[in-house]
Amino acid sequence: MERLQKVIANYGICSRRKAEELISKGHVTVNGKLVTTLGTTVSDKDIIEVDGERINKEQKEYILLFKPRGTVTTTHDDKGRKTVMDYIETDKRVYPVGRLDYDTTGVLLLTNDGELSNMLMHPKAEIEKVYIAKVKGILSGDEINRLKRGVVIDGRKTAPAKVKVQKVDKKAQTSIVEITIHEGRNHQVKKMFERVGHDVLKLKRERLAFLDLKGLKSGEYRYLKIKEVHQLYMLAKK
Repeated sequence: MERLQKVIANYGICSRRKAEELISKGHVTVNGKLVTTLGTTVSDKDIIEVDGERINKEQKEYILLFKPRGTVTTTHDDKGRKTVMDYIETDKRVYPVGRLDYDTTGVLLLTNDGELSNMLMHPKAEIEKVYIAKVKGILSGDEINRLKRGVVIDGRKTAPAKVKVQKVDKKAQTSIVEITIHEGRNHQVKKMFERVGHDVLKLKRERLAFLDLKGLKSGEYRYLKIKEVHQLYMLAKK
């Protein structure tokens, strides 16, 4: 027996958080009966329906996308903006693992494996995310050390980060900085740099765990190898 929201997420319908919302709002039935109580457990024999559609276990799919700038990290957008799904051809109901801002580019993983998605996004997994940021101004040694130790954003201090200045343009007064974090807070990298007095002009996620953009151009994607999926599970379980 497993919790209903976990089963829905594992079937690739949506994230666990979204599944909880669907249950609470009365979109889910089990064996023909409406279920709105979170924590309800079900078995493999139970018939689960979301908005009247019976859910079926799909073959798992894992996609690595080089997310372009000016793209929303969601499966659909009410404002009619381009989403990451516009770059992918699949008949599976995959969804993004985490988010990248509208104007942020780089590595984005999409899957219908709800279990892996939840594991990767859980703070305890401490999955490394490597970003390259072009920022205004030249960072001082003190500012770099503050970023490394962690800065307070939205009332909470960030975890220690790895920071390396790759290039400085004194004439343009800009810096190219590599920063590695393992949290996934909203607009985190931009807010961290703003906290030490430097606005982010461009931001790209170069790596997620061991997954990088090698062989991909902006807007292109590839499927993960079985070995890579196993590696992600091993990292997430640590």
